[in-house]
Amino acid sequence: MGEIDAVVLQWIYGTLTDDLLVRVLTDESTAYEAWKRVKKLFLNNKGPRVAALQHELSNITLAAMPSLEAYCQRISDLVDQLAAVDCPVNATQQILHLVHGLPREYDTIATILNQNLPAWEEAVEQLQWETRRIVSREHLAPTPIVAAAVNSPPPTNRDKQP
Repeated sequence: MGEIDAVVLQWIYGTLTDDLLVRVLTDESTAYEAWKRVKKLFLNNKGPRVAALQHELSNITLAAMPSLEAYCQRISDLVDQLAAVDCPVNATQQILHLVHGLPREYDTIATILNQNLPAWEEAVEQLQWETRRIVSREHLAPTPIVAAAVNSPPPTNRDKQP
């Protein structure tokens, strides 16, 4: 076995989890033989893996994630993982999954994204802007005029001057 083959073989072994390593590790193996064993393990798991990834993608919600960035990143990761198991998600489907998991306060931007179906980066940017708008609206204190209007009792007939 050549020096390069030994380096590649060590790299393959070093990237595997312990439970996979014991299934791939053999004496006198070449890097190519080890790679074929790893490939076979992953291809044998392809169907269940596709089903699990599609299920997660269909059910992911912003509410279940710590942030909008984590939500968008997870969708992107799932799409990449599906492509890696020969089950690609097209750009339109990716945007539809993004919109599907949004809460009600995003209904306006969700409608816009559904209608326009922009590129992924643009859709994420629009959601980020909408999130900032929602957060700033929640943190705004009412102006004195609005506060007075909200807190004042409605006028009665006695309050009117003759």
